[in-house]
Amino acid sequence: MKEIKDTCDGHNPDPAAIEIVRSKICSSQTMEDVAATFKILGEPVRISILHALSIQELCVCDLAELLNMSHSAISHQLRILRSARMVRFTKQGRKALYRLDDSHVETIIQTTLAHLKNEGCTPDRKNK
Repeated sequence: MKEIKDTCDGHNPDPAAIEIVRSKICSSQTMEDVAATFKILGEPVRISILHALSIQELCVCDLAELLNMSHSAISHQLRILRSARMVRFTKQGRKALYRLDDSHVETIIQTTLAHLKNEGCTPDRKNK
């Protein structure tokens, strides 16, 4: 049986393929910005907040109760998400209602869930 390698034999780059990618690839600065976004998303509580807000607008009190955290801890995480333009809020009297900043944030969350679970969050794994 022939062994299948996951590397090239020798160094024989394809100049045409490289030029196609080089003409379309993002700048180093853009890649740093993407990495910074994923670093922000690398915190499970922030993902939980974003997932909750993809379902419905919520205030800090709602999120604190939902995630069993203090108001100040939730506020801290929301500040980070606001600075990254992932969430925004509107004032309703004395209450600030948070929601996702735009549909791209929801797409990131839903696409990742679909990738991991094939269909999103499965009922038997919710709230564990």
